[in-house]
Amino acid sequence: MVFYWEGVGNLDWTNCMKTALSKEITSDKNLIVSLLSSAEKKITAEAILPEDLSEPKISLIYDALRAILEALALKKGFKIYNHECYTAFLKEVMDESQLGDKFDEYRKLRNAINYYGKQIKQDEAKELIKGIKKLIKILKKKL
Repeated sequence: MVFYWEGVGNLDWTNCMKTALSKEITSDKNLIVSLLSSAEKKITAEAILPEDLSEPKISLIYDALRAILEALALKKGFKIYNHECYTAFLKEVMDESQLGDKFDEYRKLRNAINYYGKQIKQDEAKELIKGIKKLIKILKKKL
């Protein structure tokens, strides 16, 4: 399924719902368990990669974060098809503006790595990964 949202403007939660980038669903406990299992595997894989693979480590831990966010959204009865809408979900549905801002910062960084070849120094990567893991821990508690 391809979504086209050019010209939608700011992707707040209302726009995410209006444009079908997010929709209400019935919570699926089996899918939530599966997503959390997948996230744990990604966290484990990131931890065993050598430190000189900064960008892949960041991309992998971000994928774990996004899977946990997907599980949280499913638990709340939403399916989200766009990473920007996870920011709106955190800010507006979960009433966690700071967490939304933090996720959006990580989202933009991951996009810069994956789509624009941004390179990250090892010491910076360590701090970013530490921050993403902290956000993961916070979100897991909300599950």
